[in-house]
Amino acid sequence: MNINATPMNVSEMNDRELARAELTIARKYTDRFSWFMAIWWALNLTCWLSLWPLTLMGLLPLWAAFTIALFNVMLCYLPSHEAQHSNFAKSGDRLRWLNELIGYTSTIPMVLPFKIARLTHMEHHTHTNDPELDPDFGIKADNWVQAILTTIKRRQPGQPNSYGLTLAQLGDNPVVKRAGLEGLIQTLAFWVILSAFAWSGYAIEVALIWWLPRYVGTTYIGLMLSWAPHHPMTEQGRYRNTRYFKATFGNVVAMGMEHHIVHHLHPGIPLNWNGVAFEEMRPILEARGCRMEAF
Repeated sequence: MNINATPMNVSEMNDRELARAELTIARKYTDRFSWFMAIWWALNLTCWLSLWPLTLMGLLPLWAAFTIALFNVMLCYLPSHEAQHSNFAKSGDRLRWLNELIGYTSTIPMVLPFKIARLTHMEHHTHTNDPELDPDFGIKADNWVQAILTTIKRRQPGQPNSYGLTLAQLGDNPVVKRAGLEGLIQTLAFWVILSAFAWSGYAIEVALIWWLPRYVGTTYIGLMLSWAPHHPMTEQGRYRNTRYFKATFGNVVAMGMEHHIVHHLHPGIPLNWNGVAFEEMRPILEARGCRMEAF
């Protein structure tokens, strides 16, 4: 059977043949080491760290530091996302340390603890679009403007913490406890560092390098990574809980999420291979009823 099936012969396949063809394509791209994502992590984190001495020494104007830091925050999540799925190295592999290093350090600019991110993201995959169990369901909104406003509202004092609720649902076990402790330490460290810089006379600098970029950047991440690929969040089937969409300003601006459907079906495929895998799978995915929609 030709795995690069055309719509004509795909229409003649039964469910088992479609599944086999899809899996055959997916295996071509699964478990590849993504040098692209590893370099992305190294360059983005190094760039963000360099802003501190350059700005504090007066070598970089604050407006430029803020602009660069904003992009650093928006770009920092995806390498960690690969590490959450152990796409750099599985447990027991000789490069496992690199997978965990990328996971832990990539999201420092957005202050997202790695173990909490991994646990809650796995719950998102297991319970996508479930109003009670999907930690990302709170971003559900009718349009992208409401999605932004909803994301901002969710971060206000007194609002439910979806990650905290998910950890509580996972029960009292050592892994969850460790994740909670690491999250507490990282969050406290963030506020201690901000306070120390402000006390030393660098309040504006630390606000524009870290606090404000984090706030704005995580809003954008929520829009592109949580809302856009799953909107309107009304279906939970394996081939219907996310979608392929054509972003108005292109896949780069959408942070590679146009092909997010491939990630949910085959999370072992690195982000930079999702587009290629999608184009090869597209007739099969269409035959299986996947959603193909506009932004």
